[in-house]
Amino acid sequence: MSYRPRSQWSIKGIDLSNKTTEQASALFAQVLEGRLHGLCYSAYEEGQQPGSILTEEQIRRRMAIIAPYTKWVRTFSCIEGNELIAKVAHEFGLKTLVGAWLGDDKALIEEEIAGLIKLAEQGYVDIAAVGNEVLYRNDLSEEELLGYIHRVKEALPNIPVGYVDAYYEFSVHPRITEACDVTPAKCYPHWERCHIDYSLVHAKQMYYQALAAGKGKKVIITETGWPSQGTGLGDAQPSHENALRYFLNIQQWAAQEDIEVFYFSSFDE
Repeated sequence: MSYRPRSQWSIKGIDLSNKTTEQASALFAQVLEGRLHGLCYSAYEEGQQPGSILTEEQIRRRMAIIAPYTKWVRTFSCIEGNELIAKVAHEFGLKTLVGAWLGDDKALIEEEIAGLIKLAEQGYVDIAAVGNEVLYRNDLSEEELLGYIHRVKEALPNIPVGYVDAYYEFSVHPRITEACDVTPAKCYPHWERCHIDYSLVHAKQMYYQALAAGKGKKVIITETGWPSQGTGLGDAQPSHENALRYFLNIQQWAAQEDIEVFYFSSFDE
């Protein structure tokens, strides 16, 4: 990425206080033009929510907007039209981290697992994610989650398989970490009430904790971001400047260290 002179960065990341809005926006544009590693695909439009049936037309419309600016997309489900996202992404030349949503409804889990395996067999899955924050929500036991991970791994021996959760869950659940081919970790300094000045350092600490938990296995940051609006959490304050600063810092670090990051999110839902 060509937007960085290193002199602009410090342990606190880039300093935007001495830049005009136009200069800051220009930095943002340069990052996008260089293409991000990945974006979390936001499918739902006004009036929709999880459970709404997605149409191929709306998926294509949004994919056309983001395709020039990313190399990968991450999906969260393999039913209710979400299965179309991976197919459309591949048509646009993007790679996919495809997730099966695991909740507390066993019948829906079976649909999700079947959908993930089918998509992979059709060639639309580059990395498979079995569940998202299942342990955080306590929807399934560790043993149940392991069973689903192993089922998918057995069905898809040539595709990397992982489970997505907060970075610290991989330290708490070593059996889950060991079962994953990669460590897909969520890293949100904002949710841990971190001041924006120290958010980059904290994000790095999250990453390296997940890396240690996986004993050097590749860590993919499957979600990170900073809100531009809303209610603050302790020292973590939403603002347009903070959101822009965090975005630039994470992308700069990822480019320097060759870290795979999926930014949350492609559209405001």
